[in-house]
Amino acid sequence: MINRRVVITGSGTISALGRGLDTLWEACLQGRTGIGTIKRFDPAEYKSHLGAEVDLDFDGDGRVDPKLMRRADPFVRYACWACDVAIEQAKLTIDDSNRERIGVLIGSGIGGMTTWEEQFTKLIERGPSRVSPFLIPMMIIDMASGMVSMMTGAMGPNSAVVTACASGANAIAASVDLIKLGRADMMITGGSEAGISQSALSGFCSAGALSTRNEDPERACRPFDKNRDGFVMGDGATCMIIEDLQHALDRGAPIIAEITGIGMSGDAHHFTEPCPDGAGAVLAMRNAIDDAGLTLDDVDYINAHGPGTPAGDGAEAIALKKLLGDQVGSIPVSSTKPVHGHMLGATGPTELAICIKAIHEGIIPHTLNCDDPEHPELDLVRGEPRRADVRVVMSNSFGFGGHNIALIVRKFEE
Repeated sequence: MINRRVVITGSGTISALGRGLDTLWEACLQGRTGIGTIKRFDPAEYKSHLGAEVDLDFDGDGRVDPKLMRRADPFVRYACWACDVAIEQAKLTIDDSNRERIGVLIGSGIGGMTTWEEQFTKLIERGPSRVSPFLIPMMIIDMASGMVSMMTGAMGPNSAVVTACASGANAIAASVDLIKLGRADMMITGGSEAGISQSALSGFCSAGALSTRNEDPERACRPFDKNRDGFVMGDGATCMIIEDLQHALDRGAPIIAEITGIGMSGDAHHFTEPCPDGAGAVLAMRNAIDDAGLTLDDVDYINAHGPGTPAGDGAEAIALKKLLGDQVGSIPVSSTKPVHGHMLGATGPTELAICIKAIHEGIIPHTLNCDDPEHPELDLVRGEPRRADVRVVMSNSFGFGGHNIALIVRKFEE
């Protein structure tokens, strides 16, 4: 593998809080949430009524060809919009001089669920002849990458990643590797999700994974709190432009952070539950620190996966305590999912973007609703944001199937 440094030069985010990362960041600092009662369908018959929704009719705000958008599932529309914002921030022009060296790799946990539901209903109620010819290309997860390639003209490596809630983070990791291998100079990468659908909600409800605190949506997601009862689904996307450092310098690109460490592992344990002893999570975090050539003393903040599930938070807390050892109370930890919801495959890139804001602003966002922490020995940032000198951040993402990944970003220093 070529010894290349990989940097981030652009980022775009859409979430239940609105368009743009700044909108989401301000909500993190102010303790506002995008979680509420689901509006796109009547959730009364479901155990959980909660979600952090983005408009399913979102048309790209004029940034994306309307004809393209009409043939795209909402998760693809979100991805196209986020990629266009990231390209603009990166001051990138894609043309014949560079298109063959720019790839696209976007992850999603469950892809075009709303399209599948709509078309399956037509199949049952009106017969097979009424099913759209665009059903398959609209619902399959790789179509976010495919449409972004069509939209931008990028002709480099084009692929997708599916590792449940770790999908977007794994997409970024795979993109870093492609650049280090020399297969691309730049990658358009990230994650997107429009998962708040009747079938997904019913499945997660049956699995007992979701919060049922329906009478109090704003306080439903409670990472690391003793009274947590499940996660809350969220929609949205975050996409980034990452590139070889020298390539970024040569074109005068704005460098917003450097990706220095990637750690991955598998739990080898259960369909949905993490290893109770946190073994897989510990391995991923240690691998990331080793890959970055750092020690624990270098890490200023850990953005936890922290979905608010009893098993998930419990295993991650145990993993953090094992990782940190004698330093257990010295490295700040928080989860931002009570603000934007659990965006499934989009959550890793979104939280990584929040980590980059923490580096730039010198502020660590706090964990909402963690009133009675189950593991008080951890330095959980609660109550309000914390001012700090943040240079190196680790962000965790874990997915059903035992997929664990930790990404480390740091302040860019030439």
